[in-house]
Amino acid sequence: MILRRLSALLFPPGPDGSSGPHGVVAPLLIVLTFVSGLVDAVSYLGLDHVFVANMTGNVVFLGFALAGDRELSGAATVLALGAFIAGAMAAGRLRRDRPAARMFGPLVAVQAALVGAAFAATSSGGGQLAVVGLLALGMGLQNAVVHRLAVPDLTTTVVTRALTGLAADPWGAPALRRLVSVVALLCGAFAGGLLTLHHGSRWALLAAVVLLAWVAVAGLRVGAGRKSS
Repeated sequence: MILRRLSALLFPPGPDGSSGPHGVVAPLLIVLTFVSGLVDAVSYLGLDHVFVANMTGNVVFLGFALAGDRELSGAATVLALGAFIAGAMAAGRLRRDRPAARMFGPLVAVQAALVGAAFAATSSGGGQLAVVGLLALGMGLQNAVVHRLAVPDLTTTVVTRALTGLAADPWGAPALRRLVSVVALLCGAFAGGLLTLHHGSRWALLAAVVLLAWVAVAGLRVGAGRKSS
């Protein structure tokens, strides 16, 4: 199985031949990292120069907007921050007694539905703020479940720490995970940028929906496997 082989590259088997502790969830997080680049390309290039995945950038943008930068939308930035926090809070309060691996698939499925709603709003000429809110809400869900999974070096949205680790630490499996994470976000932003600039935001959002739906199905299978084991 391709996912298991990719997982073995990211988390090499131990001396006894046992598989890594995170199973196929690790490569699925790489796909989510790519999706983060896709949706941030849509929101920044097509929606008031705001991020829906990179909240560090939004905090800085809010500071710029408060300082008087008229090219940035303070309202869109505040909305993205608020929706992201709401999504993370909602996911954080759902069935804390259940393992994160079992919540992964369902929450990504909800995220896919939210991005699908953003795609529908974009296709019908809906308001930009509504699209920003839907995307940021979905990214809050994603980040909350990824936070609970706590897979080393695969946060799906933040690469500053990954770049620091790449530069400061010796090469090894952690460095490979960091490099793959950075490349995935870069490729997602590149693909999202090409689609948004040349074909419109809806195509990048459609690609995100398809990828999220696939991750959700794979995640549900992982959760079912953990339940039966």
